[in-house]
Amino acid sequence: MGATPCFCCIDLKSFYASVECVERGLDPLATRLVVADASRTDRTLCLAVSPPLKALGIKNRCRLHQIPRDVPYLVAKPRMRLYMQRSAEIHGIYLEHFAAEDVHPYSVDEAFIDLTGYQRYYGASGLELVERLRREVLERTGITATVGVGPNLFLAKVAMDVVAKKSPEGVAELDEESFRRELWFHRPITDIWRVGPGIARRLERYGVRDLAGVAAMDERLLLAELGRPARRLINHAWGQEPCTLAQVKAYRPQARSLCNGQTLCRDYSHAEAAQVLGEMIDESVWDLAGERLLCGSVSLRVGYQAPPGSQDRSHHYLHSGGDRRLPLLTDRASLIKGALLDLYEETTWREVPVRRLVLALGDVRPADGVARRLWEPGPGGWTSAEGAEREQRLERTVAAVRRRYGRDALLKATSYEPCCTARERAHQVGGHHE
Repeated sequence: MGATPCFCCIDLKSFYASVECVERGLDPLATRLVVADASRTDRTLCLAVSPPLKALGIKNRCRLHQIPRDVPYLVAKPRMRLYMQRSAEIHGIYLEHFAAEDVHPYSVDEAFIDLTGYQRYYGASGLELVERLRREVLERTGITATVGVGPNLFLAKVAMDVVAKKSPEGVAELDEESFRRELWFHRPITDIWRVGPGIARRLERYGVRDLAGVAAMDERLLLAELGRPARRLINHAWGQEPCTLAQVKAYRPQARSLCNGQTLCRDYSHAEAAQVLGEMIDESVWDLAGERLLCGSVSLRVGYQAPPGSQDRSHHYLHSGGDRRLPLLTDRASLIKGALLDLYEETTWREVPVRRLVLALGDVRPADGVARRLWEPGPGGWTSAEGAEREQRLERTVAAVRRRYGRDALLKATSYEPCCTARERAHQVGGHHE
């Protein structure tokens, strides 16, 4: 008989804020600190807030101006490269005790670990193992972790998300029975892993506001309302998850996409945003060419600061955009840029300030094995295979230079326009300073 399945989900508490506190020699659990770039505006997003601020009701991902003026706190400018380095160091601690195939990074501050078999090896229960791991991470890095333990990935995740984060010990364990006892009637249902606001609104149409309601709901009705995601939700409502960590690590998507997005630091006019979009398209094409990939479709989403006449400008309210298939699999800038700029001109509201741009190259696949045509379509008509190949060589050369000498080693002259952002973003990680 095999060992009883046991998994844990470990989260580094207020990770970015904790790293900044430790770097300053401060206690993350006693210091009021937010990670945000205050040089932008007072509406800039706080990437993390420390636990003492959360205890005052200040939410993670709030904006600076939403923090009460009478609350004193420190502001740390984001340092994404530092956070990635600390995350890798902590991941290395996990690998000192567990095999790489049993550890799955879920995000920069969260990981799943398959503890099955390790209990017998270390002569300890799942809870004892994670307590040891949690203590070692704290002693070696100064960062506190929150951990959930369960017989499947879902129960480990919700034990961490909902129970452990509210526990003084920071550790919780659930099985199917204790899950139904403690979380069946938990509200809001959006606290439950993979239940977003959209699913919650659709469940509310039937008076369902918790997992007990999901479990009691007619399965056929739920399937008709949600489709395939209903199967997962039904399993989760009963505390079940058939997917194992080995299956997660072995998964390979059938299709790939490359996405590029940025939130602008001020209101941009239609023309200014078009210039920034052009830079983003160039960046994406160079990434495509550098990896020897082709794409078959493009998509665009444009976010606006507020609808016309609105007085509340604190959130992005409106979006526009669309999708378009390309006439062939390609990495040619002329085809990709032409399609995306056409989408921009056709779908964007011209009189509303633009604050966010997101583009994606879809149906991405390796260029190897894709046959060239004698003639290929282009923005100005048909292009010979020789002309298309020349354009491809140029894009791949630019990509190679940028990879060797830096992302700002080669830029187009338009990137020196005051509204453009490519030069600044070349020295950022994830849209934030290194």
